[in-house]
Amino acid sequence: MKRIFTALSTATVLALSLSACGSSNDSGGDEASGSTYQQVQESGTLTVGTEGTYRPFSYHEGNELTGYDVEVIEAVGEKLGVEVEFEETQWDGIFAGLDAKRFDVIANQVSVNEQREEKYLLSTPYTVSNGVIVTKSDNTEITSFESLKGKSTAQSLTSNWYETAKDAGANVQAVEGWAQAVTLLKQGRVDATINDKLTYLDSQKNQPDDAIKIAAESDDKSEVAVAMRKDDTELHEAINKALDELRQDGTLAELSDKYFGSDVTK
Repeated sequence: MKRIFTALSTATVLALSLSACGSSNDSGGDEASGSTYQQVQESGTLTVGTEGTYRPFSYHEGNELTGYDVEVIEAVGEKLGVEVEFEETQWDGIFAGLDAKRFDVIANQVSVNEQREEKYLLSTPYTVSNGVIVTKSDNTEITSFESLKGKSTAQSLTSNWYETAKDAGANVQAVEGWAQAVTLLKQGRVDATINDKLTYLDSQKNQPDDAIKIAAESDDKSEVAVAMRKDDTELHEAINKALDELRQDGTLAELSDKYFGSDVTK
């Protein structure tokens, strides 16, 4: 009996060992072959990181998440044949969330720059913008960034436009944002404000104001893309193909006009 028990035990151990090896190989094989794109296709869901507090790009109307970037990535999802699920997170943690695979991509006005291109895959741009100087409509003195020297501007101290205004030689008055800057401008307390053209277009789309105008635009263009992890080349190709189709069929231009009253996609 003892000999039979030992034989059975050995067989059992051998079977368990083979089973364990098989499980390990299967698991490793799935992990190795399952790219993010394949996982998205199999699950039927593309998970997207976004802020949800950044109007008009990603914000809430009641309980519904909406915005330009939200609708663009939803249109991409349709092209891919999958549902889009949003994971809302603060901007300062959004790339950490992508690195930790909390979501597959980021769609939240991610500007293209060298640092991000080194670490992430960025799609073909779906938004192109630049900086603009906004003045009162009757202002004829400010016609370029060079003409800001000695003039006063209203800027948020934490924005890139603050540095732009200082570099141009302007005297900067600190404000909390666009609305306050425009108020000071219209009151004649500052000569101008510098901001992203998209901010101006969004403001004029929703609250047209003939009292202000774009006096000058910067030559430098800012491009916005969908961000992905560096090794997700298959997903990158698929999203680029979807964006190209959306550009060709007019969807991107339609969404741009809806939110900005202008085509900001090229």
